[in-house]
Amino acid sequence: MTRWIPALVLVVLAACAPEPDSAPPATETPVVAKDDGLAALVPPQVAQAGKLRVGSNIQNPPNNFYAEDGKTPIGSEVDLITAVAAKLGLKAEHQDMAFSSLITSLQAGRIDVTMAAMNDTAERQQKIDFVDYFTSGITIMVRKGNPDGIKAPQDLCGKAVAVNLGSSQEQYAKTFPCPTGSIAVTATDSDTQNQNQLRTGRVTAILNDLPTAVYVAKTAGDGQFFEVVDAAPINGGPYGIGVNKSTPQLATAIQKALQALIDDGTYRKIMDKWGVTQGAIAKATINGR
Repeated sequence: MTRWIPALVLVVLAACAPEPDSAPPATETPVVAKDDGLAALVPPQVAQAGKLRVGSNIQNPPNNFYAEDGKTPIGSEVDLITAVAAKLGLKAEHQDMAFSSLITSLQAGRIDVTMAAMNDTAERQQKIDFVDYFTSGITIMVRKGNPDGIKAPQDLCGKAVAVNLGSSQEQYAKTFPCPTGSIAVTATDSDTQNQNQLRTGRVTAILNDLPTAVYVAKTAGDGQFFEVVDAAPINGGPYGIGVNKSTPQLATAIQKALQALIDDGTYRKIMDKWGVTQGAIAKATINGR
């Protein structure tokens, strides 16, 4: 669900679980010390709990996915929110849930923040606030060899496309102005299911974020299953850590902690570790300001 802002992006969005033989980078995650001044900004109820409850949809590498044990969350977003929490004297605690339920879970107070390659859009800002941490854009992933000759979004008109339910890609595909034959959209909460549909030819393409699509194309079937269409990312915009509008002080604490990590180089090390430096930012903002 991104806003259709003109693109100046590069990189990511969410969408495909890795094959079992894919492996995370070996680089160690930087150790982050608590900053007492920043920790003092954390709302009392969160500080007293000692943890930051993070709602995520843990299935889109390299942003967030499970390690080989099938239960330990890893990825660029996992490392980043863990570092932010540590800076604030907290421990990040991930809760895996459907992408489409993240905002309602945040509004209901079941989690403290969301972090799941979610685009910061004007529409979503009506419901929650965002601390922006990355730049992303939609990309097209097809079967290896691109048998249907997909080169641009208009080539998808009249064809079936898989997307994540409730995502920017779903909205984009459903509203794309095809001259004839609209895009047939299949929306699921399972990246694995979407990949299986593409591999078996039930859909022509998957719309996803660039970093995820690139990662999956390189790792699934040792790089023999998929490829990313060589075209500029679509509708570039920021990813944001979602925060309940009832806790603006938490948004401020996270924004300042993230900026501190950017300034001391920790943020860049995390981006380098996961190969997603194309979408790195220089300034952490709240709702793009």
